[in-house]
Amino acid sequence: MDSIKNEALTIKVKKHGAELASIVCDGREYLWQADEAFWKRHSPVLFPLVGAVWGGKFRSHGEEFAMGQHGFARDMDFTLIHETADELRYALCSTEETLKRYPYPFRLEIGYRLEGRSVRVMWHVENPGQEVMAFQIGAHPAFYWPMLTNEEIEGGVAAMEAPLAGSDQRGYFQLDGGGRTMPVSVITEGGCVGNEAQVTIDDEGYLPLDVHTFDHDALIFENSLVKRVTLCGEDRKPYLTLEFTSPLVGLWSPPYKRAPFVCIEPWYGRTDPAHYTGSYEEKPWMNFLKPGEVFDVDYRIIL
Repeated sequence: MDSIKNEALTIKVKKHGAELASIVCDGREYLWQADEAFWKRHSPVLFPLVGAVWGGKFRSHGEEFAMGQHGFARDMDFTLIHETADELRYALCSTEETLKRYPYPFRLEIGYRLEGRSVRVMWHVENPGQEVMAFQIGAHPAFYWPMLTNEEIEGGVAAMEAPLAGSDQRGYFQLDGGGRTMPVSVITEGGCVGNEAQVTIDDEGYLPLDVHTFDHDALIFENSLVKRVTLCGEDRKPYLTLEFTSPLVGLWSPPYKRAPFVCIEPWYGRTDPAHYTGSYEEKPWMNFLKPGEVFDVDYRIIL
């Protein structure tokens, strides 16, 4: 595992999946430590698709391909290609095996840069092939919750054991904007989107967070409605913020588990609509690169 640090932060990254595995700030761990009793990952990168394909299969180039949820990059070993005191960058290239699962050559680079009390996560996708490349990419970072008191932090154990905000506790997501009803897509069957619901945020942009927020799985905000999400305690004091440019963001914690973390997930892509039988290239929220083109985006985790 690789590690870099500055005056405020220390992060660790696994070569497997180029996955961010730890964010320690002021002696406190913010990133979920992958307890399999709840969820075995920290912050996987989702590529070449986000979410699920209906029936576990997608169609492209006149063929059918099997694909698990969130693609395969999170389960492959990357190569460390760049390391400085404040930055790590990893690369993964297509192989004969990946082409059997996803019919496009690619080069994917994932980078992490420390900037004061924030971590900039960088994605670079390159099309080395001879035809237009279709892909999706997304983030899935999980953060400890709820916000703890100083006494509990000093105990060194509570951060690992604190439950998700219970029935007598409430936290908030603060979204940019406020005082309006916002549409969200929700998961219905087969890990795919089937319905649209509505959530109401108050005049200051706060969306309540409690044990029932994710009873129906993730809340998915589309169409660039949200570009900044802050996780806040019951007193509305900020805990951490994600800033991003992606057109979608998902909010998630495992339904009914009272898991001690929540996820804030910037996405350039989305799970299939339920019962979708069209082609991979025609599914909603696809990205395309012409031969030789590159796709460079990033998001920031701010503590």
